[in-house]
Amino acid sequence: MGEFELIARHFTRPVPPGGGVALGVGDDCALLAPAPGMQLAVSSDMLVEGRHFLATVDPAALGHKALAVNLSDLAAAGAKPLAFTLALALPSVDDAWLAGFARGLFALADAHGCTLAGGDTTRGPLTICVTVFGEVPAGGALLRSGARAGDDLWVSGTLGDARLALEVFRGTLAVPAEVFAAARARMERPTPRVALGQALRGIATSAIDVSDGLAGDLGHVLRAGGVGATLEADAAAARVAARGAPGMEAFDAAAWRSLALAGGDDYELAFTAPAAARAAVEAAGHAAGTPVTRIGRIEAEPGLRIVDAQGAPVTQRFASFDHFSATE
Repeated sequence: MGEFELIARHFTRPVPPGGGVALGVGDDCALLAPAPGMQLAVSSDMLVEGRHFLATVDPAALGHKALAVNLSDLAAAGAKPLAFTLALALPSVDDAWLAGFARGLFALADAHGCTLAGGDTTRGPLTICVTVFGEVPAGGALLRSGARAGDDLWVSGTLGDARLALEVFRGTLAVPAEVFAAARARMERPTPRVALGQALRGIATSAIDVSDGLAGDLGHVLRAGGVGATLEADAAAARVAARGAPGMEAFDAAAWRSLALAGGDDYELAFTAPAAARAAVEAAGHAAGTPVTRIGRIEAEPGLRIVDAQGAPVTQRFASFDHFSATE
């Protein structure tokens, strides 16, 4: 199968009417048509075999995740998905693998009304690069830079489960089979919080998607806003889904905190909002079908201070993922 047959067979679909894409796959450029008064929100993420995913991953799950991590960026901006492009390097043409990958990719794309508008294929080590486009009302995007002293700090969904699954794969943890299965599903098929991001427009003062670990990603928000924060470690650790599962009693507080604050690959939203907006935040979470948890507060003094449930400082260190760190 040649390159153009591969594209035609697995990645060419009719462009849906009224979806923000005027011209899709098959030309030198795609043409996007955001609604009047809207701005384009654009993000790009790359997944490399052996770095971001295992060679044994189900191709449908990989197709899902390749798009999900990009939709998560749109969620953090409060943007509505419009379209995406796909650049795919393949060591060889495997028709069955491509069919599974495309199935997972398009299932998530269809769920969010996001159209594949173009891209590229080439031979090389398995590498997937998706660029996603969304629209957001002009001046209405959620940014990292808006946190203000006095704001509450919130997080959506659950934390740490993907890291738990990764450590089982690495052989550093042993957990019950059902716990591993649930954690693996979170690692391989994350849920981008697109509906929540849109529901938080006009409520949240800042937002970021949690991809490299909560503590590290929160640091980006604090630096962008010129503020600091107190983070309640045990409130965040309570959001690890596996925490209440049978067979996990050997995990101590430090282990749960590490998963929640330094796990990475969560693709949840960490966001801030005025204390007076707590009811509105809860309502936004309910409307989006996503639980939200208050885990701290923003303060004028720069830096991140991590405390336990009693308010005592936590001395444990939490290092987020860094592609170019000497320890990774």
